Amino acid sequence: MKWKRKANRRLPTELRKIIHIDMDAFFASVEQRDNPELRGKPIAVGGSKMRGVVAAASYEARVYGVRSAMPSITAKRLCPELIFVKSSFDKYREVSNQIREIFYSYTDLVEPLSLDEAYLDVTETKRGPSSATLIARAIRDEIFATTQLTASAGVSFNKFLAKVASDINKPNGMKVIMPEEAAGFLSALPVEDFHGIGKVTAARMHKMGYRTGADLLKLSEVEMAQRFGKVGRHYYRIVRALDDRPVNPNRNRKSVGAERTYSEDVTTLKDMTEKLDWLAEKVFDYLEAQNNFGRTVTLKMKSPHFVIHTRSRSFSGEIRRLADLKEVAYQLLRENIDEVPVVRLLGLSVSNLEREGGEGVQLLLPFGEEE
Repeated sequence: MKWKRKANRRLPTELRKIIHIDMDAFFASVEQRDNPELRGKPIAVGGSKMRGVVAAASYEARVYGVRSAMPSITAKRLCPELIFVKSSFDKYREVSNQIREIFYSYTDLVEPLSLDEAYLDVTETKRGPSSATLIARAIRDEIFATTQLTASAGVSFNKFLAKVASDINKPNGMKVIMPEEAAGFLSALPVEDFHGIGKVTAARMHKMGYRTGADLLKLSEVEMAQRFGKVGRHYYRIVRALDDRPVNPNRNRKSVGAERTYSEDVTTLKDMTEKLDWLAEKVFDYLEAQNNFGRTVTLKMKSPHFVIHTRSRSFSGEIRRLADLKEVAYQLLRENIDEVPVVRLLGLSVSNLEREGGEGVQLLLPFGEEE
């Protein structure tokens, strides 16, 4: 990408070169790569025909409306031919590490968002061309040569635009938004395609008569805040391509959590306590490895009817012993089991960490399987 510096009050003087890489249906694509019989077929990673939730869906399944985090029974109803595949998170991590090695060969400014997604700042690079467009193309080629998997990329001068751009030509595509193209691109963009505007907010905007970026541009910052609250000020900025967030390779986590959907309902306090033991150990192992402990413990319980119940307890100091974390989890469970006497999912998280600054991390655990 060769950058033209134009006089534009809405843009910073020094423009970054940002790439957002997003693997295409990552978990499902890994499974299809490793099992030729699954290629071209609708598959769901995680869950089962009647239990659990979908961790990832292949593009063949997405045609039917199957999406990640969807209850398995709903997914099967939408796609009767859906094939459920056991998750292999160790394998996904291994492939993710291969992909990140490619990223780091170009720049140290890599901000992973998950196993299959990351921002890269390639304003200055270790190798390759000076063009961000050519670098993104080279990275996608190297990923395919190394893993036989495809990735989509968005390239622009800030993180918001790069993120939006990576979705434009999925799967296995790329979109570049040059500085001089940003205003026109955002004006024409449907509000539901703005990263950060969810389905509920987009529907609300439609009812209010706002369907594209051009409609939102008519609102002042104060009017945005009046209509959408505090987040309205954020909408005011992104519709004008104002995003000065740097790519942060050292993001600290706001929370650490783990949860499991069980293949059979858990119906006794004893069994729930045993499940919590396992979750607490997973969470504590991560906290201890990062030497980053927290003051707030949250228990999550989901009933067989998909009603979610969460309760938290905070302390003046960090919880630094596994036994203490387990005891708090047990207390929360005992206090709330009358409201949710049967669970299909249990989750445990720790927040108010000593070092914060990024998004929460959800530990990747198998779906719908016993420990």
